[in-house]
Amino acid sequence: MADALLLTIDGPSGSGKGTIAQLMAKYLGWHYLDSGCIYRALAQAAISHKIELNDAQALSGLAAELDIVFSFLDNQLVVLLEGKDVSTLIRSEYTGNAASEVAVHHTVRAALLRRQQNYYRLPGLVTDGRDMGTVVFPYATYKVFLTASVKKRAQRRYMQFMKKGIKSNLLEIAAKIFERDIRDSKRIVAPLQSAIDALIIDSTDMGVDAVFERIRAYCSGM
Repeated sequence: MADALLLTIDGPSGSGKGTIAQLMAKYLGWHYLDSGCIYRALAQAAISHKIELNDAQALSGLAAELDIVFSFLDNQLVVLLEGKDVSTLIRSEYTGNAASEVAVHHTVRAALLRRQQNYYRLPGLVTDGRDMGTVVFPYATYKVFLTASVKKRAQRRYMQFMKKGIKSNLLEIAAKIFERDIRDSKRIVAPLQSAIDALIIDSTDMGVDAVFERIRAYCSGM
């Protein structure tokens, strides 16, 4: 779609890419895709249907028929999986790590690739994930790779859980994030990495507003 624009924001777990992507989508008036939600929803569906996370064939079949709907309610992303609101459930560390295990299968990624690309439409799309600018939308107009230290990302995730009343342990969160970083960056298919032409931002010592302004200026200056 030649007249539609694209902004991809990739990065590791807890880097803040989802928050920034939603802010940019609202600012630009573009559509929004949280690609991680699709993998988390698939992992949750697999758990619900008692499918082993290493069963690539069964997972691929489930991915092809995945009943998932995204919508916004009071500026909050709502995720419906098979008609059930799983918005909070899929944000757990358990589901996030399960999603990382599911994502290593190339047949699963292939089954979800076209579904993700179908979100690209006028006037534009802001998407966040781990391979948006490298695999799913390599032709994106703007590309950002957002990262931060493991310690900072663990603290952010811990605070998110605290605000939602979810009991958690900071050290365990940090360990899980580190473990996921290794798994995501070492996988053979679509590993977590920055696109060659991406703007790299380390947000360890930056607030949300500062990151937003940096990306806004980047998009305005091209």
